[in-house]
Amino acid sequence: MIDRATVDKIIDAARIYDVVSEFVTLKKSGVNYKGLCPFHDDRNPSFMVSPSKNICHCFVCGKGGTPASFLMEHEQITYPEALRWLAKKYNIEIVEKELTDEEREAQSERESMFVVNEWAKDWFHDILKNDPDGIAIGKQYFRSRGIRDDIIEKFQLGFSPQKRDALALASKAQGYKPEFLVKTGLCIERKIEGDNKEIEGDKGQLSDRYAGRAIFPWFNVSGKVVAFGGRVLDSRTKGVAQKYVNSPDSEIYHKERELYGIYQAKKAIVKEDRVFMVEGYTDVIAMHQAGIENVVANSGTALSTYQIHMLHRFTNNITLLYDGDEAGIHAAMRGTDMLLEEGMNIKVLLLPDGDDPDSFARKHSTEELKQYIEENQTDFITFKSRLTVENVTDPVKRSEAIGGIVKSISVIPDQILRSTYLSDFAHRINMKEQTLVAEMNKFIQKNLEDKEKDSARQQGREPQQELTQPEMSEDDLLSLHSPTEQASQVEQMLVREIVRHGEEVIFEDVETEDGGTMSLNVAQYVSFDLSQDGLSFALPIHNQILAEAVEQSENPDFKAETYFCNHADVQVSKLATHLAIDRHQLGGRFVLEPREGSLRQRVLHLVMDFRLDIVENRLKEIQRQLQQVGSDVEKMMQLLKEHKETKEIRDELAKRLGSDLVV
Repeated sequence: MIDRATVDKIIDAARIYDVVSEFVTLKKSGVNYKGLCPFHDDRNPSFMVSPSKNICHCFVCGKGGTPASFLMEHEQITYPEALRWLAKKYNIEIVEKELTDEEREAQSERESMFVVNEWAKDWFHDILKNDPDGIAIGKQYFRSRGIRDDIIEKFQLGFSPQKRDALALASKAQGYKPEFLVKTGLCIERKIEGDNKEIEGDKGQLSDRYAGRAIFPWFNVSGKVVAFGGRVLDSRTKGVAQKYVNSPDSEIYHKERELYGIYQAKKAIVKEDRVFMVEGYTDVIAMHQAGIENVVANSGTALSTYQIHMLHRFTNNITLLYDGDEAGIHAAMRGTDMLLEEGMNIKVLLLPDGDDPDSFARKHSTEELKQYIEENQTDFITFKSRLTVENVTDPVKRSEAIGGIVKSISVIPDQILRSTYLSDFAHRINMKEQTLVAEMNKFIQKNLEDKEKDSARQQGREPQQELTQPEMSEDDLLSLHSPTEQASQVEQMLVREIVRHGEEVIFEDVETEDGGTMSLNVAQYVSFDLSQDGLSFALPIHNQILAEAVEQSENPDFKAETYFCNHADVQVSKLATHLAIDRHQLGGRFVLEPREGSLRQRVLHLVMDFRLDIVENRLKEIQRQLQQVGSDVEKMMQLLKEHKETKEIRDELAKRLGSDLVV
């Protein structure tokens, strides 16, 4: 467990801009920052970061929070894990006791898998640096590829001994459970039968998946080890069908959701406002060694929407960098329409035949490499036009190729960019622009129809509210995801005042029954007023916030907003963050909701509004019961009496509020 003093130290040190900018490209917007939301498919920046409040919030999906809660949501980690992440970032020492067997057992499966992978990464790396075979075989392989020691350290490269159970035995000695070695894919479970045949998948003996291979750890965007790639060394590749073996899909790793090198590249991607996409591990490493760090690899698979969304958080610009053979051309063509549809600006660069990014980078200096890229990369439409249309004389093939390019242009969301590409393309192939426009409009219409059909099918399976319809107001969008949707608006507004101003004194020198005086802050006054008639909020979490605010009022350093936004209870923290954000803040600075009067007047007014809501609801309930009372005269008389008394209370409250009610 992390002690309270250390937790407070971490919370005080953590800055929301520092944390969010690790994952999202942020741009200044007034006193705040904005970027694309990392929690939904966001094409227009709707994610706001407030350094002054030290919180973030998406005005579409409603997610966000403090530095810790943002990490919990984004990385799907626990509160203690988020604190450890922050402590590491801000160099805050956490001294923890050794976990007991019971505590280790209680850790989540996901956390345990990350722990095992982190240990394995260190073990592979240590073997490479210190084991005789690691130095003689593994390090020699990396040196033969021209990889320097500093790059080996940067990517934490390693080596797995050729003994088939070396890692399994080492992990057992450290107390790691075999089930997590199998679930992460580090080991394969085999059963030894009488004839010594080994069968994968049965419970039994463990053997290492990567025995005798060079190791490339996969880090996710936050730096956690999610998987490994193992390569057979050059001397053994002849006749081997599968040079690379990668981790299988698991609870913490899905290949279509990860990009190799994203952790090492993300800051450079933001700085350069561009990402280079290559095919393999060594391509990424060679580019880094050549001084170009804004590079990632999709490792031979087609780009997925998950990967595109991840990259889009950091930049709108991507260059596909592949070798110039048929496989490289095919790789450049895959997934491009998806990139265009997501609003990415695509350039393509095919290297000279016989070269891949790895070999080309090793042959040229950093300046030569950068110059070659700058001079030879071209936009995707031009690339595709040169490849499939220009110098093609067959009318049918040429027509099909033109249609394919127009179809690609049609998915671009930006209308101006779409028109620019189409105009340039028409000029390039010497065709009337109106003809291409008519064809493009057909594709656009078909795209819309297909999306409507897909939406209808999805709603049939999983009905859900569409959040991006332009006719919906920003307040409507917020209300769809409001964590307080079961409470009345008045109750929500009252709890908002408690979260924002709970510690602020609104009554001074109030006389007490014993002749003394006392002061009441917002939380204390609300609690006192409601308790006079045994009233409480509709939602338990609201009552919890009020009770804790009153309890914490004894602490002279208590600041309600800071306390609740950084609350250890995730639900309290999320709700407090939601209430701390002003709904109307969309223009780059905070704009307080229009409400006349002082804090004291607002709170008094809201308390009476809350009481009036309760009375109004009671009147409706009495009227409902009167309609169902039937011939029970005594019951009817009781209800009529209660209705009259309740109505008098309602009218008195309304009078105090200055409202005119229709009787």
